[in-house]
Amino acid sequence: MAGLLAEPLGSIRDLQVCGPPLEFGPELRQARGVQGEVRLTRTNRGLLVHGRLSTAIWQTCSRCLRELEWPVEIEIEEEALPIIDLASGLAVDIGAEPDALRLNDHHELELEGEIRDAILLAEPIAPLCREDCPGLCVECGRELAGGPHDHADAEVDPRLEVLRRFVTDPDDK
Repeated sequence: MAGLLAEPLGSIRDLQVCGPPLEFGPELRQARGVQGEVRLTRTNRGLLVHGRLSTAIWQTCSRCLRELEWPVEIEIEEEALPIIDLASGLAVDIGAEPDALRLNDHHELELEGEIRDAILLAEPIAPLCREDCPGLCVECGRELAGGPHDHADAEVDPRLEVLRRFVTDPDDK
């Protein structure tokens, strides 16, 4: 990125990204690597990073517990600032913006942390294998999508027996 930092303001570089799956530990697994495009634009302070990336993560359907591949679209919009001044070679004071994305001391851009955070934020709360997933039978635990289930009527609490009339005879008063 040192070459782009030496170019005039507004200079642009478009890069193709294709990387292996990241390690998240046991709580999250990527189904495939990250791919997409990143556009770098020279600003007066550093580089504007705009990326559109995609990947997929393994999830479990919240109704039927089937494992599924969940596609994830990531968009990154950050400004990356150098830690070493390109002209002087001296360290830049980062105290004013300690949390800003930084180029490393070789003027290289490392986006793994931003990509990792974006994937974690895109993880669904209750993923479904399909919108109309019926889930599992509460009696036998089999998938309801697998066909009809014949179970004896469950024992009803005698205090709730009156409510059965509303289900069997809704018009009867």
